[in-house]
Amino acid sequence: MGQKVHPTSIRLGIVETWRSNWYADKKNFGFLLVEDQKIRSYIKKNYKFAGISRIDIERTRDKVHVTLHSARPGIIIGRRGAEVDKLRDELNTLTERQVSINIKEVTDPEMSAQLVAEDISEQLGKRAPVRRAMKKACDSAMQRGAEGVKIIVSGRLGGAEMSRREQQKLGRIPLHTLRALVDYGFTHAPTTYGTLGVKVWIYKGQKLSEKEQAHAPDAQAL
Repeated sequence: MGQKVHPTSIRLGIVETWRSNWYADKKNFGFLLVEDQKIRSYIKKNYKFAGISRIDIERTRDKVHVTLHSARPGIIIGRRGAEVDKLRDELNTLTERQVSINIKEVTDPEMSAQLVAEDISEQLGKRAPVRRAMKKACDSAMQRGAEGVKIIVSGRLGGAEMSRREQQKLGRIPLHTLRALVDYGFTHAPTTYGTLGVKVWIYKGQKLSEKEQAHAPDAQAL
């Protein structure tokens, strides 16, 4: 079961939070869900070089609050905030609502599974060797403090007639431990011989309860 369930959705409400925070009745739920997808698709399409790892959306009665987690916030902000003002106006037109944008910087891109997946995708698009790109990403994440990394690339690797799957794994990735902080990212890699799928898991340790933190060795030493 752990291999079939999305690592983020299985941990919602435990160590993960929802990417969309709002409530709607049955009549409006589908419309707002599609609107969220339009916002995410538009931002990802037009700001794909900004290193956006996550887009959070919150709604009040009349406003939409969008939080962007970006490794290159300067690209989104632009000179004197011109680019972010342009994005806000375009989202206002797209949703016909008042949109506010908040930008948070991702200080450690090597530990973000989505950014690692997109980096591998970009390398594969430039015909980089699959195993080398995967090995480099795994080593970088482990050096930055990850306890485990797993990367899977599948498709017509190297232009082969039959699709296959390459996997690279370092450390451990707990699949059923709900308090484990497992970051997951997925993206497509368009190549001249077809589209490849890139999946990345990064294990960052476990979230301890208050009781466990009090009895941790570091806490006792203090």
